[in-house]
Amino acid sequence: MRGFSITIGAVVAVVIIAAIALIGMPTYNVYAKQMQGKAAYEQAVQDRRIRVLEAQAALDSAQLTAQAEVARARGTNEANRIMAESLGGPDNYLRWAYIDMLKETAGKSGRETIYIPTEAGMPVLEAGRVSRHQTAE
Repeated sequence: MRGFSITIGAVVAVVIIAAIALIGMPTYNVYAKQMQGKAAYEQAVQDRRIRVLEAQAALDSAQLTAQAEVARARGTNEANRIMAESLGGPDNYLRWAYIDMLKETAGKSGRETIYIPTEAGMPVLEAGRVSRHQTAE
């Protein structure tokens, strides 16, 4: 009888474990789905925070770049104004800038071109290349 009571005890234990599993599995599945939902929600919130921070960084960068451009433009404006005043006005400054550009670009194409100003103070730009016969046609 002793063997029979151990067998009944084992069967009862298996039935109890099976009952707990049958009752516990749906509850565990619900709990697992809730945890997956919470994890997905937290991930979405974190992703949104990252996008907001990236957008804020882009905005800050654009604002600082714009401020730098304005400061550069003001500096260039002030430098141009000082140069124009020191050279006797905007016409002389433009003439100086033109001559400076000629100095910088001289000889870069393998040959040199010399521009000679006319009586009006404006340069003759490559006038010798076009003959008078071609202009009459």
